Amino acid sequence: QVQLVESGGGLVQPGGSLRLSCAISGSIFSIYAMGWFRQAPGKEREFVATISWSGGRTYYADYVKGRFTISRDNAKSTVYLQMNSLKPEDTAIYYCAADVVRMSTLRDDYKFWGQGTQVTVSS
Repeated sequence: QVQLVESGGGLVQPGGSLRLSCAISGSIFSIYAMGWFRQAPGKEREFVATISWSGGRTYYADYVKGRFTISRDNAKSTVYLQMNSLKPEDTAIYYCAADVVRMSTLRDDYKFWGQGTQVTVSS
């Protein structure tokens, strides 16, 4: 089992920045990749970014590329999502997730999920 706890969400003005953290515990050795997803009210949960746990390879959704950066600190068992140039359309609950098989953009490939943290971008 893997446990995930997100933090760092909040209210920010358009153009501002936030850094989300995802603390990982449990069977960390089983993790192949970590991902961030988000879900806005009335919408499906969508892929944001993913990072391989060992090699640090990354992949981003087009709508966040160049603005968001995913990173990991293996020693601290933590994954981060640095979000810059935030837009109102980035408002959502952000979830981190763990994949034990591959790097993926598909929600159903991720086995373990955190409880989410709210990000609101508004003036």
